[in-house]
Amino acid sequence: MAGKPTHGQSYSSEYRIWHNMRTRCRNPKSPNFHRYGGRGISVCARWNRFANFFEDMGPRPSSEHSLDRYPNNDGNYEPGNCRWATRDEQNRNKLGNRYVEFCGRRMIVSDWARELGIGPVCLSDRLNRGWSVEKAFTKPVQIRTR
Repeated sequence: MAGKPTHGQSYSSEYRIWHNMRTRCRNPKSPNFHRYGGRGISVCARWNRFANFFEDMGPRPSSEHSLDRYPNNDGNYEPGNCRWATRDEQNRNKLGNRYVEFCGRRMIVSDWARELGIGPVCLSDRLNRGWSVEKAFTKPVQIRTR
């Protein structure tokens, strides 16, 4: 990007996010390049200009929001595959999430744990040990004391 920026937002959080997105997809020296550009994730040509990115994405709703590739976490940064999302929303869009169906509802384990009042590690351990979903979700947690 040669010359002086004309969008007037060089110090905005949106500009910093746009810049970092492009860096992690294009610069092999970026610490996170292997998780983005190194595995084929790119930025669409339209978003080579910050003004286009900002026009498509709009202002960041709050400091709690960051850029998320959604609905396709393996997809590129482009209109239709990006949103402003909170950490909780992004955590639901991770590759390693485990979905479990119980009582006709399907959610990730961490959401079930929150709803049931069981620690997410405890719930995951129960399922990993081969417990049925019903037993893992309904057996009371035993608190061990020494």
